Amino acid sequence: MSNRPVCREASHAGSWYSASGSQLNAQLEGWLSKAESSIRPARAIIAPHAGYTYCGACAAHAYKQVDPSVTRRVFILGPSHHVPLSRCALSPADVYRTPLYDLRIDQKVYSDLWKTGLFERMSIQTDEDEHSIEMHLPYTAKAMESHKDEFSIVPVLVGALSESREQEYGKLLSKYLADPSNLFIISSDFCHWGQRFRYTYYDEAQGEIYRSIEHLDRMGMGIIEQLDPMSFTNYLKKYRNTICGRHPIGVLLNAVAELRKSGLEMNFSFLNYAQSSSTVKASPKARQRKPWIHVTKPVKCSEKHLGSAVFFSFVYLHSELF
Repeated sequence: MSNRPVCREASHAGSWYSASGSQLNAQLEGWLSKAESSIRPARAIIAPHAGYTYCGACAAHAYKQVDPSVTRRVFILGPSHHVPLSRCALSPADVYRTPLYDLRIDQKVYSDLWKTGLFERMSIQTDEDEHSIEMHLPYTAKAMESHKDEFSIVPVLVGALSESREQEYGKLLSKYLADPSNLFIISSDFCHWGQRFRYTYYDEAQGEIYRSIEHLDRMGMGIIEQLDPMSFTNYLKKYRNTICGRHPIGVLLNAVAELRKSGLEMNFSFLNYAQSSSTVKASPKARQRKPWIHVTKPVKCSEKHLGSAVFFSFVYLHSELF
């Protein structure tokens, strides 16, 4: 019987981000050099999982808050895009490869999570098809490079959880969030707008499309700042905002709510809000003329400083970019 570790390959390298270690390292260094370290150490970050061409600079604002000197374990919670899941799933891999260096999965924590009976085991094919966790691996490797032999990762694929499931997983993971040596990475883009996503919410009172999207996003951002899972759930029910990482975010908010019961206070605040471009007014003809925009929203939170978060929204009007 072979004792060789099971490796998950960097399946999106060369398309969603550079497969060249030296080129990727230079890109990450460039983006991180332009971000400010305002709250460290982060206990949790919310960061995007789009291609680095779109969100690499934005994600740097979150990863700049990571302190590798205190972080020994990195939980990465990403939504499932390709397979239906009603629960959460663990990887069959022992090692996740990146163009920078390999990341080791914490098998002790995996074993403890598996024993709860709450987790499924995804196939290696499902793992490699999914991008929501992988897009955080190079940034994790870069942020932790000064202590690269001193930490492990805990990747968790999050399904379409019910409210009660989000509460259940939040309660389970709260003990890990309480440990200051653990970092939680929540993988999420924000609003996905357009016919491709069957979501064209538009508030005419806000004026142009991008203003309406900004208004919608800021409502969600303000609610997330409250760290109240029920308020976030109600916001999603009312506006149906297509936040693809809504369930990982819900798990984090429920974990925070569990810790607050024991008196641990955590705060969350946004760094800034920026858009890459703006649309014209939302007339039917304008919607056909303007191909796409994407919106970036770097933010921070704390434990007193829970961590930092960066949201990234895609708005598709009629083009499919990837």
